[in-house]
Amino acid sequence: MAARPSTSFELERLRSFKLSRRSFLVRAGATAVGGFALKQSPAWAAIVRTDIASLPPYGNGTLPPGIRSRTVSNVNGLTVHVLEAGFEIPGRQAVLLLHGFPELAYSWRKVMLPLASAGYHVIAPDQRGYGRTTGWDDAYDGDLTSFGLLNMVRDALGLVSALGYRSVAAVVGHDAGSRVAAWCSLVRPDVFRSASLMSVPFGGTPPMPFNTANGATPPRAAPTDAEIDAQLSTLPRPRKYYQEWYRTREANNNMMNAPQGLGAFFRAYYHFKSAGWAGNKPFPLKSRTAEELAKMPTYYVMDLDKGMAETAASEMPTAAEVASCKWLTDDELGVYVAEYGRTGFQGGLQGYRRGSDPKNVAELRTFSGRTIDVPSCYISGKSDWGIYQTPGEVERMRNSACTQMVGFHLVEGAGHWVQQEQHEEVSKLLLQFLQDQPQRALIK
Repeated sequence: MAARPSTSFELERLRSFKLSRRSFLVRAGATAVGGFALKQSPAWAAIVRTDIASLPPYGNGTLPPGIRSRTVSNVNGLTVHVLEAGFEIPGRQAVLLLHGFPELAYSWRKVMLPLASAGYHVIAPDQRGYGRTTGWDDAYDGDLTSFGLLNMVRDALGLVSALGYRSVAAVVGHDAGSRVAAWCSLVRPDVFRSASLMSVPFGGTPPMPFNTANGATPPRAAPTDAEIDAQLSTLPRPRKYYQEWYRTREANNNMMNAPQGLGAFFRAYYHFKSAGWAGNKPFPLKSRTAEELAKMPTYYVMDLDKGMAETAASEMPTAAEVASCKWLTDDELGVYVAEYGRTGFQGGLQGYRRGSDPKNVAELRTFSGRTIDVPSCYISGKSDWGIYQTPGEVERMRNSACTQMVGFHLVEGAGHWVQQEQHEEVSKLLLQFLQDQPQRALIK
């Protein structure tokens, strides 16, 4: 394990993020930076309404020329921060890119220009709960309704409508954004005319009990995350499921207060889930049982007595590994540290909490039996355990949930962060997918 970063190093990194001490303190929320504990603001739990104009330019000087940053107001209760490329020429088809956790619109920076160069207007928002998008509730005890999948679909629908589009050529989602993209194309195929899902497969809609009034046996419910979590805790090496831990009150503060500092936490977490970590050699699991799930790395099935900060710290890359990481330089890493140091993680964690709510599942059952019937493809890093963390989901996606899946790609040299680790290959695959779809005029 590498030595903990020095105080001078962390302070220098903080200066390079161009954050004033005052703006950092307002939203840093008990983060340890350079060994200094920053106290949590008493106004932490509230509707987030940051004055974007008071913040440093998005990306801290690392955004490629040709990508612009701006906000779009009155989008399903939000003011949405977006990155755009290919915006200069009106009349282009649009492509919507939805990031995951803990990511940002910035995570798409390396594929935006290739798509724009091919003739598309490329739009990447900070999703509800993230970055410089405002108007969402970051209170742990607040109302989680707005973080439900169908409302996230409304966020996407509202954004493309505000930008003047009746439909888009494709919605592309990574990680948690993959789920939103899947539901966008399932619920409104007239608007989201194709879908590319990355890392997280879509296994279909939740079933509705059928013919039970006439004696049919209700389908056996799959084990819940809470039930799996309880089973994991009884293993000889006691474990816990990361999504269930993400739903706890401690999760945000654990990561914000990472003893190694927020920069070192992000560096280790991104390394741990990348192809650069030698232990990422995924394979299909036989079943969704504690014994099988425990075969995954500890970023998915954590040791019972550790939070994610401690889990990541054990896999901090060496100085040589950091220097060789061309897909995420220190300056690029600093963008995530600056944004999450200001907002915290709770906004992103709200989606995990809402997703397990029975009310959310009941809403999704409205579409029980529906499939994704627009052209779709799946792209993931070959070293990404996310492909297999829900046994059988890939097979359901390919065989039934997506009726026009025209491509299934596992990219060499990439782990979970596929669009950043191997952006050239991902851009190539996306362009091929887009160019294979029928072209129609899309702007009103």
